[in-house]
Amino acid sequence: MATSFSKAIEPGARQVGTILHGAGHQALLAGGCVRDLLLERQPKDWDIVTDATPDQVAALFERTVDIGGRRFGIQQVTVDHRVYEVAQLRCEDDYGDGRHPDTIVYTSDPRLDAARRDFTINGMLFDLVSEELIDVVGGRADLQDGILRAIGDPISRFAEDHLRLLRAIRFAARFQFTIEADTWAAITTCAPQILSISAERIRDELSLILTEGRAADGFRLLFDCGLLRHLLPEVAALDGVAQPPEYHPEGDVWQHLQLMLAEVDCLSTPDLELAWGVLLHDIGKPATFEQSDRIRFHGHDLLGAQMANDIARRLRMSNELRRRIVELTRHHMRFHNTPKMRAGKLRRFLSEPFFPQLLALHRIDCIGCHGKLDLYDFCCEQHAAILTEAEVRGPLVNGDDLIGLGYEPGPEFARMIRWVEDEEADGRFDDKVAAIAALTRRFPLPGAP
Repeated sequence: MATSFSKAIEPGARQVGTILHGAGHQALLAGGCVRDLLLERQPKDWDIVTDATPDQVAALFERTVDIGGRRFGIQQVTVDHRVYEVAQLRCEDDYGDGRHPDTIVYTSDPRLDAARRDFTINGMLFDLVSEELIDVVGGRADLQDGILRAIGDPISRFAEDHLRLLRAIRFAARFQFTIEADTWAAITTCAPQILSISAERIRDELSLILTEGRAADGFRLLFDCGLLRHLLPEVAALDGVAQPPEYHPEGDVWQHLQLMLAEVDCLSTPDLELAWGVLLHDIGKPATFEQSDRIRFHGHDLLGAQMANDIARRLRMSNELRRRIVELTRHHMRFHNTPKMRAGKLRRFLSEPFFPQLLALHRIDCIGCHGKLDLYDFCCEQHAAILTEAEVRGPLVNGDDLIGLGYEPGPEFARMIRWVEDEEADGRFDDKVAAIAALTRRFPLPGAP
Protein backbone atom coordinates (compact mmCIF):
# COMPACT_ATOMS: atom_id res chain seq x y z
CA MET A 1 0.00 0.00 0.00
CA ALA A 2 2.83 2.39 0.87
CA THR A 3 4.22 2.08 -2.66
CA SER A 4 0.90 2.84 -4.37
CA PHE A 5 0.31 5.78 -2.01
CA SER A 6 3.76 7.16 -2.71
CA LYS A 7 3.20 7.12 -6.45
CA ALA A 8 -0.22 8.78 -6.28
CA ILE A 9 0.45 11.51 -3.71
CA GLU A 10 0.94 14.93 -5.25
CA PRO A 11 4.50 16.28 -4.97
CA GLY A 12 3.14 19.48 -3.42
CA ALA A 13 1.41 17.56 -0.64
CA ARG A 14 4.66 15.66 -0.10
CA GLN A 15 6.54 18.93 0.12
CA VAL A 16 4.12 20.32 2.73
CA GLY A 17 4.63 17.15 4.78
CA THR A 18 8.41 17.34 4.46
CA ILE A 19 8.54 20.97 5.63
CA LEU A 20 6.25 20.29 8.60
CA HIS A 21 8.23 17.21 9.62
CA GLY A 22 11.52 19.07 9.22
CA ALA A 23 10.28 21.60 11.77
CA GLY A 24 9.45 18.82 14.22
CA HIS A 25 5.73 18.50 13.52
CA GLN A 26 3.46 15.65 12.46
CA ALA A 27 2.09 15.64 8.91
CA LEU A 28 -0.74 13.32 7.92
CA LEU A 29 -3.13 13.11 4.99
CA ALA A 30 -6.69 13.05 6.26
CA GLY A 31 -10.22 12.27 5.19
CA GLY A 32 -11.36 11.98 1.60
CA CYS A 33 -7.94 11.95 -0.04
CA VAL A 34 -6.93 8.85 1.96
CA ARG A 35 -10.21 7.19 1.05
CA ASP A 36 -9.75 7.99 -2.63
CA LEU A 37 -6.16 6.74 -2.66
CA LEU A 38 -7.28 3.42 -1.21
CA LEU A 39 -9.99 3.25 -3.89
CA GLU A 40 -7.33 4.06 -6.51
CA ARG A 41 -9.12 7.27 -7.43
CA GLN A 42 -7.40 10.60 -7.95
CA PRO A 43 -8.25 12.88 -4.99
CA LYS A 44 -9.75 16.26 -5.80
CA ASP A 45 -8.45 17.83 -2.60
CA TRP A 46 -5.51 17.14 -0.33
CA ASP A 47 -6.16 17.79 3.36
CA ILE A 48 -3.28 17.60 5.81
CA VAL A 49 -3.45 17.54 9.61
CA THR A 50 -0.63 18.42 11.96
CA ASP A 51 0.11 19.23 15.59
CA ALA A 52 1.55 22.59 14.48
CA THR A 53 -0.46 25.68 15.38
CA PRO A 54 -1.75 28.00 12.63
CA ASP A 55 0.93 30.54 13.51
CA GLN A 56 3.63 27.89 13.24
CA VAL A 57 2.28 26.77 9.86
CA ALA A 58 2.17 30.37 8.61
CA ALA A 59 5.80 30.86 9.66
CA LEU A 60 6.94 27.80 7.68
CA PHE A 61 5.43 28.67 4.29
CA GLU A 62 5.64 31.73 2.07
CA ARG A 63 2.02 31.77 0.93
CA THR A 64 -0.69 31.02 3.51
CA VAL A 65 -4.25 32.17 4.15
CA ASP A 66 -5.97 31.76 7.51
CA ILE A 67 -9.44 30.37 6.69
CA GLY A 68 -10.44 28.94 10.07
CA GLY A 69 -9.14 31.49 12.49
CA ARG A 70 -7.76 30.43 15.80
CA ARG A 71 -11.03 28.62 16.52
CA PHE A 72 -10.59 25.96 13.82
CA GLY A 73 -6.85 26.17 13.22
CA ILE A 74 -6.91 25.85 9.41
CA GLN A 75 -4.42 27.40 7.04
CA GLN A 76 -4.47 27.30 3.24
CA VAL A 77 -0.93 26.69 2.04
CA THR A 78 0.02 27.29 -1.61
CA VAL A 79 2.86 25.21 -3.06
CA ASP A 80 3.60 25.21 -6.80
CA HIS A 81 0.29 27.01 -7.54
CA ARG A 82 -1.69 24.27 -5.72
CA VAL A 83 -3.63 24.97 -2.53
CA TYR A 84 -3.52 22.54 0.40
CA GLU A 85 -5.52 22.82 3.61
CA VAL A 86 -3.42 22.29 6.72
CA ALA A 87 -5.47 21.86 9.90
CA GLN A 88 -4.43 21.43 13.50
CA LEU A 89 -5.30 18.04 15.02
CA ARG A 90 -8.35 18.49 17.23
CA CYS A 91 -11.28 17.02 19.14
CA GLU A 92 -14.78 18.52 19.08
CA ASP A 93 -17.79 18.41 21.38
CA ASP A 94 -21.28 19.88 21.78
CA TYR A 95 -22.83 20.99 18.50
CA GLY A 96 -25.57 23.35 19.66
CA ASP A 97 -26.62 24.48 16.18
CA GLY A 98 -26.37 21.09 14.48
CA ARG A 99 -23.53 22.30 12.30
CA HIS A 100 -20.62 23.82 14.26
CA PRO A 101 -18.90 22.53 17.40
CA ASP A 102 -19.25 24.57 20.58
CA THR A 103 -16.06 23.12 22.02
CA ILE A 104 -12.74 22.52 20.23
CA VAL A 105 -9.71 21.01 21.94
CA TYR A 106 -6.43 20.70 20.09
CA THR A 107 -4.47 17.48 20.42
CA SER A 108 -1.30 15.76 19.26
CA ASP A 109 -3.03 12.36 19.05
CA PRO A 110 -4.18 11.54 15.48
CA ARG A 111 -6.51 8.85 16.80
CA LEU A 112 -8.61 11.44 18.63
CA ASP A 113 -8.85 13.53 15.46
CA ALA A 114 -10.00 10.49 13.49
CA ALA A 115 -12.73 9.70 16.01
CA ARG A 116 -14.43 13.09 15.50
CA ARG A 117 -15.01 12.55 11.77
CA ASP A 118 -18.26 11.53 10.07
CA PHE A 119 -17.92 8.10 8.42
CA THR A 120 -15.39 5.34 8.79
CA ILE A 121 -14.31 5.59 5.16
CA ASN A 122 -13.43 9.26 5.82
CA GLY A 123 -11.81 8.62 9.20
CA MET A 124 -8.44 7.26 8.09
CA LEU A 125 -5.13 9.12 8.25
CA PHE A 126 -1.87 8.52 6.38
CA ASP A 127 1.46 9.59 7.84
CA LEU A 128 3.42 11.33 5.07
CA VAL A 129 6.73 10.50 6.76
CA SER A 130 6.39 6.95 8.07
CA GLU A 131 3.85 6.06 5.32
CA GLU A 132 1.71 4.36 7.94
CA LEU A 133 -2.06 4.10 7.54
CA ILE A 134 -3.73 5.07 10.81
CA ASP A 135 -7.14 3.43 10.91
CA VAL A 136 -8.75 3.28 14.34
CA VAL A 137 -12.33 3.37 13.00
CA GLY A 138 -12.34 0.35 10.67
CA GLY A 139 -12.48 2.44 7.52
CA ARG A 140 -10.33 0.20 5.37
CA ALA A 141 -12.49 -2.86 6.06
CA ASP A 142 -15.66 -0.90 5.26
CA LEU A 143 -14.09 0.33 2.02
CA GLN A 144 -13.29 -3.25 1.03
CA ASP A 145 -16.81 -4.41 1.95
CA GLY A 146 -18.58 -1.46 0.30
CA ILE A 147 -20.22 -0.21 3.50
CA LEU A 148 -20.96 3.34 4.59
CA ARG A 149 -20.95 3.45 8.39
CA ALA A 150 -21.04 6.40 10.81
CA ILE A 151 -18.20 6.59 13.29
CA GLY A 152 -19.44 5.74 16.77
CA ASP A 153 -23.11 6.35 17.56
CA PRO A 154 -24.89 7.35 14.32
CA ILE A 155 -27.52 9.49 16.04
CA SER A 156 -24.76 11.46 17.76
CA ARG A 157 -22.80 11.88 14.53
CA PHE A 158 -25.81 13.29 12.69
CA ALA A 159 -26.84 15.47 15.63
CA GLU A 160 -23.39 17.07 15.52
CA ASP A 161 -23.75 18.10 11.89
CA HIS A 162 -27.08 17.67 10.13
CA LEU A 163 -25.44 18.11 6.72
CA ARG A 164 -23.94 14.65 7.26
CA LEU A 165 -27.41 13.25 6.48
CA LEU A 166 -27.06 14.42 2.89
CA ARG A 167 -23.39 13.54 2.69
CA ALA A 168 -24.22 9.97 3.70
CA ILE A 169 -26.60 9.64 0.77
CA ARG A 170 -24.13 11.25 -1.62
CA PHE A 171 -21.24 8.99 -0.61
CA ALA A 172 -23.39 5.84 -0.70
CA ALA A 173 -24.64 6.70 -4.19
CA ARG A 174 -21.30 7.87 -5.54
CA PHE A 175 -19.38 4.79 -4.41
CA GLN A 176 -22.30 2.34 -4.75
CA PHE A 177 -21.98 1.42 -1.07
CA THR A 178 -24.59 -0.10 1.21
CA ILE A 179 -25.51 2.09 4.17
CA GLU A 180 -25.02 0.12 7.40
CA ALA A 181 -28.32 -0.68 9.17
CA ASP A 182 -27.87 1.50 12.29
CA THR A 183 -26.59 4.38 10.17
CA TRP A 184 -29.60 4.08 7.85
CA ALA A 185 -32.00 3.98 10.80
CA ALA A 186 -30.40 7.13 12.19
CA ILE A 187 -30.76 8.91 8.84
CA THR A 188 -34.48 8.14 8.69
CA THR A 189 -34.92 9.25 12.32
CA CYS A 190 -32.96 12.47 11.91
CA ALA A 191 -34.28 13.39 8.44
CA PRO A 192 -36.44 16.34 9.63
CA GLN A 193 -33.33 17.98 11.09
CA ILE A 194 -31.93 18.59 7.61
CA LEU A 195 -33.99 21.79 7.39
CA SER A 196 -31.69 23.41 9.96
CA ILE A 197 -28.97 23.51 7.31
CA SER A 198 -28.59 26.58 5.09
CA ALA A 199 -30.24 26.53 1.68
CA GLU A 200 -26.88 27.05 -0.01
CA ARG A 201 -25.33 23.94 1.54
CA ILE A 202 -28.41 21.85 0.74
CA ARG A 203 -28.33 23.12 -2.86
CA ASP A 204 -24.66 22.25 -3.24
CA GLU A 205 -25.08 18.70 -1.89
CA LEU A 206 -28.10 18.05 -4.12
CA SER A 207 -26.17 19.40 -7.11
CA LEU A 208 -23.33 16.99 -6.38
CA ILE A 209 -25.75 14.07 -6.13
CA LEU A 210 -27.15 15.08 -9.52
CA THR A 211 -23.76 15.33 -11.24
CA GLU A 212 -21.41 12.80 -9.63
CA GLY A 213 -22.67 9.97 -11.82
CA ARG A 214 -25.24 8.22 -9.62
CA ALA A 215 -28.19 10.60 -9.62
CA ALA A 216 -30.83 7.87 -9.91
CA ASP A 217 -29.45 5.94 -6.93
CA GLY A 218 -28.97 9.11 -4.92
CA PHE A 219 -32.55 10.31 -5.34
CA ARG A 220 -33.95 6.85 -4.71
CA LEU A 221 -32.09 6.84 -1.38
CA LEU A 222 -33.25 10.38 -0.61
CA PHE A 223 -36.84 9.26 -1.19
CA ASP A 224 -36.55 6.03 0.78
CA CYS A 225 -35.06 7.65 3.90
CA GLY A 226 -37.51 10.57 3.94
CA LEU A 227 -35.03 13.35 3.22
CA LEU A 228 -36.58 14.17 -0.17
CA ARG A 229 -39.95 14.88 1.44
CA HIS A 230 -38.34 17.59 3.55
CA LEU A 231 -35.98 19.02 0.93
CA LEU A 232 -38.01 18.82 -2.28
CA PRO A 233 -41.59 17.87 -1.44
CA GLU A 234 -42.56 18.82 -5.01
CA VAL A 235 -40.36 16.01 -6.34
CA ALA A 236 -41.41 13.51 -3.67
CA ALA A 237 -45.04 14.18 -4.69
CA LEU A 238 -44.37 12.58 -8.10
CA ASP A 239 -44.53 9.13 -6.51
CA GLY A 240 -47.81 7.39 -7.30
CA VAL A 241 -49.00 9.93 -9.89
CA ALA A 242 -50.29 7.75 -12.71
CA GLN A 243 -49.60 8.51 -16.38
CA PRO A 244 -51.35 7.45 -19.61
CA PRO A 245 -49.90 4.00 -20.41
CA GLU A 246 -50.01 4.61 -24.17
CA TYR A 247 -47.36 7.31 -23.73
CA HIS A 248 -45.76 6.18 -20.48
CA PRO A 249 -45.56 2.39 -20.34
CA GLU A 250 -42.86 2.72 -17.66
CA GLY A 251 -45.37 3.65 -14.94
CA ASP A 252 -45.97 6.66 -12.73
CA VAL A 253 -44.16 10.00 -12.82
CA TRP A 254 -41.64 8.96 -10.16
CA GLN A 255 -40.67 5.87 -12.14
CA HIS A 256 -40.35 8.06 -15.24
CA LEU A 257 -38.03 10.41 -13.36
CA GLN A 258 -35.92 7.52 -12.11
CA LEU A 259 -35.34 6.33 -15.68
CA MET A 260 -34.45 9.85 -16.76
CA LEU A 261 -31.97 10.30 -13.91
CA ALA A 262 -30.34 7.05 -14.99
CA GLU A 263 -29.79 8.67 -18.39
CA VAL A 264 -28.29 11.73 -16.69
CA ASP A 265 -25.80 9.30 -15.14
CA CYS A 266 -24.70 8.32 -18.66
CA LEU A 267 -23.75 11.85 -19.72
CA SER A 268 -20.09 12.05 -20.66
CA THR A 269 -19.81 15.54 -19.14
CA PRO A 270 -21.84 16.61 -16.07
CA ASP A 271 -24.33 19.35 -16.96
CA LEU A 272 -25.78 20.92 -13.81
CA GLU A 273 -28.45 22.94 -15.60
CA LEU A 274 -29.67 19.94 -17.58
CA ALA A 275 -29.63 17.69 -14.50
CA TRP A 276 -31.79 20.11 -12.51
CA GLY A 277 -34.04 20.50 -15.58
CA VAL A 278 -34.55 16.73 -15.68
CA LEU A 279 -35.31 16.64 -11.96
CA LEU A 280 -37.91 19.42 -12.05
CA HIS A 281 -39.43 19.30 -15.55
CA ASP A 282 -42.55 17.33 -14.50
CA ILE A 283 -43.19 18.76 -11.02
CA GLY A 284 -46.37 20.41 -12.30
CA LYS A 285 -48.00 17.07 -13.04
CA PRO A 286 -49.52 16.22 -9.62
CA ALA A 287 -51.44 19.51 -9.49
CA THR A 288 -52.67 19.26 -13.11
CA PHE A 289 -53.68 15.58 -13.09
CA GLU A 290 -57.00 14.98 -14.90
CA GLN A 291 -58.66 11.75 -15.98
CA SER A 292 -61.53 11.59 -18.47
CA ASP A 293 -61.06 9.69 -21.70
CA ARG A 294 -57.42 9.33 -20.60
CA ILE A 295 -55.00 10.84 -18.12
CA ARG A 296 -53.94 14.38 -19.01
CA PHE A 297 -51.74 17.09 -17.47
CA HIS A 298 -52.89 20.30 -19.16
CA GLY A 299 -50.52 23.17 -18.44
CA HIS A 300 -48.11 21.17 -16.30
CA ASP A 301 -45.19 22.75 -18.15
CA LEU A 302 -46.24 26.30 -17.30
CA LEU A 303 -47.15 25.48 -13.71
CA GLY A 304 -43.96 23.46 -13.38
CA ALA A 305 -41.92 26.46 -14.56
CA GLN A 306 -43.44 28.59 -11.79
CA MET A 307 -42.74 25.88 -9.23
CA ALA A 308 -39.18 25.44 -10.51
CA ASN A 309 -38.64 29.16 -10.14
CA ASP A 310 -39.84 29.00 -6.53
CA ILE A 311 -37.59 26.03 -5.76
CA ALA A 312 -34.57 27.74 -7.31
CA ARG A 313 -35.17 30.83 -5.21
CA ARG A 314 -35.70 28.73 -2.10
CA LEU A 315 -32.35 27.03 -2.66
CA ARG A 316 -30.71 30.38 -3.48
CA MET A 317 -29.50 29.32 -6.90
CA SER A 318 -27.75 31.84 -9.11
CA ASN A 319 -30.01 33.84 -11.41
CA GLU A 320 -28.39 32.18 -14.43
CA LEU A 321 -29.02 28.65 -13.17
CA ARG A 322 -32.57 29.53 -12.09
CA ARG A 323 -33.47 31.03 -15.45
CA ARG A 324 -32.15 28.05 -17.37
CA ILE A 325 -34.03 25.50 -15.21
CA VAL A 326 -37.23 27.51 -15.65
CA GLU A 327 -36.70 27.68 -19.43
CA LEU A 328 -36.15 23.94 -19.70
CA THR A 329 -39.25 23.22 -17.63
CA ARG A 330 -41.46 25.74 -19.46
CA HIS A 331 -40.52 24.65 -22.99
CA HIS A 332 -40.06 20.88 -22.71
CA MET A 333 -43.48 20.13 -24.25
CA ARG A 334 -42.92 22.15 -27.44
CA PHE A 335 -41.34 19.36 -29.46
CA HIS A 336 -44.54 17.59 -30.48
CA ASN A 337 -45.50 20.62 -32.62
CA THR A 338 -42.17 21.08 -34.39
CA PRO A 339 -42.99 19.24 -37.67
CA LYS A 340 -46.05 21.49 -38.13
CA MET A 341 -44.38 24.77 -37.17
CA ARG A 342 -44.12 27.57 -39.71
CA ALA A 343 -40.51 27.80 -40.90
CA GLY A 344 -39.85 31.09 -39.14
CA LYS A 345 -41.27 29.91 -35.84
CA LEU A 346 -39.28 26.67 -36.04
CA ARG A 347 -36.10 28.63 -36.77
CA ARG A 348 -36.72 30.87 -33.74
CA PHE A 349 -37.29 27.83 -31.53
CA LEU A 350 -34.18 26.04 -32.75
CA SER A 351 -32.12 29.21 -32.32
CA GLU A 352 -33.01 29.81 -28.67
CA PRO A 353 -29.93 29.92 -26.41
CA PHE A 354 -31.36 27.13 -24.28
CA PHE A 355 -32.23 24.87 -27.21
CA PRO A 356 -29.20 22.50 -27.10
CA GLN A 357 -29.96 21.62 -23.47
CA LEU A 358 -33.69 21.45 -24.16
CA LEU A 359 -32.97 19.02 -27.00
CA ALA A 360 -30.89 16.87 -24.63
CA LEU A 361 -33.74 16.97 -22.10
CA HIS A 362 -36.21 15.89 -24.79
CA ARG A 363 -34.04 12.93 -25.72
CA ILE A 364 -33.76 11.83 -22.07
CA ASP A 365 -37.51 12.37 -21.64
CA CYS A 366 -38.27 10.06 -24.59
CA ILE A 367 -35.84 7.37 -23.46
CA GLY A 368 -37.48 7.48 -20.03
CA CYS A 369 -40.89 6.55 -21.45
CA HIS A 370 -41.87 5.40 -24.96
CA GLY A 371 -38.36 5.46 -26.45
CA LYS A 372 -39.41 7.13 -29.72
CA LEU A 373 -36.81 9.60 -31.00
CA ASP A 374 -38.39 10.73 -34.28
CA LEU A 375 -38.97 14.31 -33.11
CA TYR A 376 -35.50 14.40 -31.60
CA ASP A 377 -33.97 13.29 -34.90
CA PHE A 378 -36.06 15.81 -36.83
CA CYS A 379 -34.94 18.70 -34.61
CA CYS A 380 -31.32 17.55 -34.71
CA GLU A 381 -31.38 17.66 -38.52
CA GLN A 382 -33.09 21.06 -38.64
CA HIS A 383 -30.78 22.53 -36.01
CA ALA A 384 -27.69 21.27 -37.81
CA ALA A 385 -28.96 22.77 -41.07
CA ILE A 386 -29.45 26.16 -39.45
CA LEU A 387 -25.97 26.12 -37.94
CA THR A 388 -24.40 25.10 -41.25
CA GLU A 389 -26.29 27.76 -43.17
CA ALA A 390 -25.36 30.47 -40.67
CA GLU A 391 -21.71 29.41 -40.75
CA VAL A 392 -21.51 29.35 -44.55
CA ARG A 393 -23.46 32.48 -45.40
CA GLY A 394 -24.02 34.50 -42.25
CA PRO A 395 -27.14 36.65 -41.69
CA LEU A 396 -28.69 38.46 -44.64
CA VAL A 397 -28.77 41.69 -42.62
CA ASN A 398 -26.60 42.67 -39.64
CA GLY A 399 -26.14 45.73 -37.46
CA ASP A 400 -23.56 47.29 -39.76
CA ASP A 401 -26.03 47.05 -42.63
CA LEU A 402 -28.69 48.85 -40.57
CA ILE A 403 -26.28 51.64 -39.64
CA GLY A 404 -25.24 51.96 -43.29
CA LEU A 405 -28.90 52.36 -44.25
CA GLY A 406 -29.22 55.25 -41.81
CA TYR A 407 -30.90 53.61 -38.82
CA GLU A 408 -29.86 54.77 -35.36
CA PRO A 409 -28.33 51.96 -33.23
CA GLY A 410 -30.57 50.84 -30.41
CA PRO A 411 -32.75 48.06 -28.96
CA GLU A 412 -34.87 48.03 -32.12
CA PHE A 413 -31.97 46.48 -34.07
CA ALA A 414 -32.51 43.03 -32.56
CA ARG A 415 -36.21 43.06 -33.51
CA MET A 416 -35.42 44.18 -37.06
CA ILE A 417 -32.79 41.47 -37.58
CA ARG A 418 -35.11 38.84 -36.10
CA TRP A 419 -37.90 39.96 -38.47
CA VAL A 420 -35.57 39.50 -41.48
CA GLU A 421 -34.60 36.02 -40.27
CA ASP A 422 -38.27 35.01 -39.85
CA GLU A 423 -39.29 36.36 -43.26
CA GLU A 424 -36.36 34.59 -44.89
CA ALA A 425 -37.24 31.32 -43.16
CA ASP A 426 -40.80 31.63 -44.47
CA GLY A 427 -39.46 31.96 -48.03
CA ARG A 428 -40.42 35.61 -48.65
CA PHE A 429 -36.94 36.49 -49.93
CA ASP A 430 -33.59 34.78 -50.27
CA ASP A 431 -31.00 37.45 -51.01
CA LYS A 432 -29.65 40.59 -49.37
CA VAL A 433 -31.11 43.08 -51.85
CA ALA A 434 -34.64 41.76 -51.43
CA ALA A 435 -34.20 41.57 -47.65
CA ILE A 436 -33.14 45.22 -47.39
CA ALA A 437 -35.99 46.33 -49.64
CA ALA A 438 -38.51 44.48 -47.49
CA LEU A 439 -36.89 45.75 -44.29
CA THR A 440 -37.10 49.42 -45.29
CA ARG A 441 -40.76 48.98 -46.17
CA ARG A 442 -41.51 47.31 -42.84
CA PHE A 443 -39.38 49.72 -40.78
CA PRO A 444 -39.36 53.06 -42.63
CA LEU A 445 -36.39 55.34 -41.98
CA PRO A 446 -37.19 58.59 -40.13
CA GLY A 447 -38.18 61.23 -42.66
CA ALA A 448 -38.77 58.67 -45.43
CA PRO A 449 -41.81 59.39 -47.66
